[in-house]
Amino acid sequence: QVQLVESGGGLVQPGGSLTLSCAASGSIFSINAMGWYRQAPGQQRELVAAITSGGSTNYADSVKGRFTISRDNAKNTAWLQMNSLKPEDTAVYYCNADMEEYYSGGVRGKRRQDYWGQGTQVTVSS
Repeated sequence: QVQLVESGGGLVQPGGSLTLSCAASGSIFSINAMGWYRQAPGQQRELVAAITSGGSTNYADSVKGRFTISRDNAKNTAWLQMNSLKPEDTAVYYCNADMEEYYSGGVRGKRRQDYWGQGTQVTVSS
């Protein structure tokens, strides 16, 4: 069983910064990609940023130049550094991990699974 635990959300003024963290634990063999998504009230969940195990990154146009995603493969942890925050960044932020986990019923004792964290609220307001 695998868990993703997020932390770092909160209330911040426009122009401020926050850093979100996501730690994966459990029966993990390897993590292919980790990403951050967000969902504002009445909106669909959208990709904010993603990073592969090799360090390649991808960002939504709305956050390019302001947000930075990073990860530590040895610690199965990813971070999202958010600078110059705007009110439109207000949302629940979710961590996602595309991984191979140990699974007795899988091929060679492993299977590929997609996991989500519980979400952390980020509110940008004066």
